[in-house]
Amino acid sequence: MKRPVGERGKVSWTTIVATAALCAFFFFVGSDYCSRSNDVYHASNGAEETNVALQPCAANLHDHTPCMDPTTWFKRNFPRERMAFRERHCPPEHERLRCLIPPPPGYKVPIRWPDSLLECWYKNVPYEWIGDVKKNQNWLRKEGEKFHFPGGGTMFPKGADEYIDRLEKILPALGDGSIRTVLDTGCGVASFGGYLLQRKVLTLSLAPRDVHAAQVQFALERGVPAILGVIGTQRMPFPARSFDMAHCARCLVPWAAYGGAMLLEVDRVLRPGGFWVLSGPPINYETMWRSWNSTFDDEKRVEDGLRSLLDRMGYKLYQKEGDFAVWRKPLDNKAYKERDPDTLPAVCDDAYGPDDAWYTPMRPCISPLPDKSKGLMSEPAGGALKDWPERLKAVPPRLEEEMTPAEFEKLNEEWRRQVAFYKEGPVPELGTNRVRNVMDANAQYGGFAAALESLDGGSAWVMNVVPPTLTKNTLGAVFERGLIGAYHDWCEAFDTYPRTYDVMHVSELFSEQYDKFHSKCEVLDVLIEMDRIMRPEGVIIFHDKKPILAALEPLLPGLKWNCRRHSMNDYQASKSSMLVVCRKEFWALETSR
Repeated sequence: MKRPVGERGKVSWTTIVATAALCAFFFFVGSDYCSRSNDVYHASNGAEETNVALQPCAANLHDHTPCMDPTTWFKRNFPRERMAFRERHCPPEHERLRCLIPPPPGYKVPIRWPDSLLECWYKNVPYEWIGDVKKNQNWLRKEGEKFHFPGGGTMFPKGADEYIDRLEKILPALGDGSIRTVLDTGCGVASFGGYLLQRKVLTLSLAPRDVHAAQVQFALERGVPAILGVIGTQRMPFPARSFDMAHCARCLVPWAAYGGAMLLEVDRVLRPGGFWVLSGPPINYETMWRSWNSTFDDEKRVEDGLRSLLDRMGYKLYQKEGDFAVWRKPLDNKAYKERDPDTLPAVCDDAYGPDDAWYTPMRPCISPLPDKSKGLMSEPAGGALKDWPERLKAVPPRLEEEMTPAEFEKLNEEWRRQVAFYKEGPVPELGTNRVRNVMDANAQYGGFAAALESLDGGSAWVMNVVPPTLTKNTLGAVFERGLIGAYHDWCEAFDTYPRTYDVMHVSELFSEQYDKFHSKCEVLDVLIEMDRIMRPEGVIIFHDKKPILAALEPLLPGLKWNCRRHSMNDYQASKSSMLVVCRKEFWALETSR
């Protein structure tokens, strides 16, 4: 094994050879944009000359998150206020690592779903700190080679099931299919989201990168949807009106501070008529204030401020019982229009649209809802959604003006056929417990995820990624189908830990993002990032134009991927596209697994 790369920005022969490979890539891609010939393209005859054998990174980088790197938080003096230092801060071009992130010593293939909800290999996430600190709350415990997850949390030491049962008694929508997508802020090890899956509720758990605790990493190792993030100064990478419910269990966010900017951000991503659930401080302060090392008056002041803010936002207290308080968001803009014009927070009227959420600053104002131009006045702004699972196949309200139900079903059927083709041929593990965490790197309308849901009945979940630079924003429609996802620019690192995904689907990403990959970043950097977040023995499915993939092929073996072309003739008549399926090798810095 060659010596690991440990110094950032260090120029090596790898960089020089990579430059030659990228020149080849853009030569081939450029030929497709300059020529409309239908000839079959093949990889460069000089593929051996452009093959880039990337070196492994240093062992201490096994959990490296390039844009949320704790080693840079204090070195670069990022602002401390509102947790800004924990937000995205990507390295400059000269500091990017061009090496392969190794697994930690002793890493094993993750335990399969659904057993992974209850246990994981200790050496895959070798952090005992969180277990020691949260021992009395039943977050997790180490036994031999494994961590076990009893299902507890700060607000539910008796287990997430018991907590969810209590919540459902005051919020019946949690069990009737009308609540499908949930945002859990400050998720711990994501037991809340993990146990909601049994109720067919899909929760995206959000927590910041930790120095030791690794909350999101535990969640993903368990097979629970999660993403790194913090409610600080920048908007979360989701469109407006995405989630049916948002949940905070003792997440200790100062909701009413800074003009209410953080709660207003949750409001932005919450659907009209959606629910905000808060448990823990300051709720039930009358009984609990002593155990919080606080005072009665301080906690009363916090709750009074929170209630005042919610009232001015038009929210109604839906139910309050014990440690729970549930508020409901207005259905439309009527509540805002009927307020005194000088009421704060005001309705946003700046240049940022409600769906803008990529490096977009949070604002202490209310994101306006769509005006009702048709439909019943009792329906929520933007259109009503069907209950789950009918929601998956129904035309999303955001697409109703451009697509008929028949056209939408035709699109769904095409994706079902394509996913069936994958399963019957190059990726037979789809629909089995060998595949749990999935990413669609260019999700469009979520067709791949919907077809996979129909195929396996929910044994896998999909992170649907939509590049924020696309002229057509489709991520809102993905959420309206009862799926989850995030905006992401592939010239940067995704907000997750290494070794997150079992399968990555990459359809037409490189052709649609040709101009960006040509001008803003290098294709090799995109591929290295994909390798970082793929699990060993994971599968990457490339479906794109023939010249694109033919030019990409010489770069793939250097990533320690075993790749094969597959004929698409049995699936579609088009001769312009090609399928390449890669499998990431299980390699390690040590001599044996």
